[in-house]
Amino acid sequence: MTPHNRATKSDIAPVVLAPGDPLRAKLVAEKFLEDARLVTDVRNILGYTGTYKNTPVSVLATGMGGPSIGIYSYELYTEYNVESIIRIGTCGGLQPTIGVGDLVVAMTASTDSNWAHQYNLKGTLSPSCNSGLFLKALTVAKSLNVPCHAGMVFSSDLFSSYNALGSDSWKAWARMGALAQDMETYALYCTAAWTKKRALSLLTMTDSCVTNEGLATDMRFAGLYPMLEVALELASEVG
Repeated sequence: MTPHNRATKSDIAPVVLAPGDPLRAKLVAEKFLEDARLVTDVRNILGYTGTYKNTPVSVLATGMGGPSIGIYSYELYTEYNVESIIRIGTCGGLQPTIGVGDLVVAMTASTDSNWAHQYNLKGTLSPSCNSGLFLKALTVAKSLNVPCHAGMVFSSDLFSSYNALGSDSWKAWARMGALAQDMETYALYCTAAWTKKRALSLLTMTDSCVTNEGLATDMRFAGLYPMLEVALELASEVG
């Protein structure tokens, strides 16, 4: 056990799906996993383990922001022998070609966070996903006919709507090719690199910064199903 996870090592599968929202973890466990059981609920951060197509899969919420997913991913990698973490998150779209509900697969992440200062690097780190997970995810998305975009994402410490720099600050990142903005991918990819484990961030674009369109309130869970199906198929292949 850790200060943030009461599960034992045997309770956690080698591959973990990582939503930010605890209720999304509960949804995945109840709707998609077989024989799912609650293995941790410290601070109401819910974690479950079950099977998908006879493959053990865990799903553990990570909360909001880089520091939060940094804690949970580090503990999973170092204390629970987890080999792969697949983030199943949401994002704001930064490009007009990305439709509401489309899947964004993060090849790499830029950031305004100081997360990487801990590594004492003499430059700017641009962490990337695991190439094996990335290529498999694209293949799975194509087979399921899920609209998919792959490239750089921008992970910010600031929620775009509450940014004191102004609501248009995202445009500079979009100009440099960022597909979408989230808050967690950068810290996850850094932690995976440091621990020499695998990570991939799958994001459903729920709100477009370009068009101001977004998923309807009653679709905030159901609209994520295509991403969840891609993640689960991927987990069954690599688990």
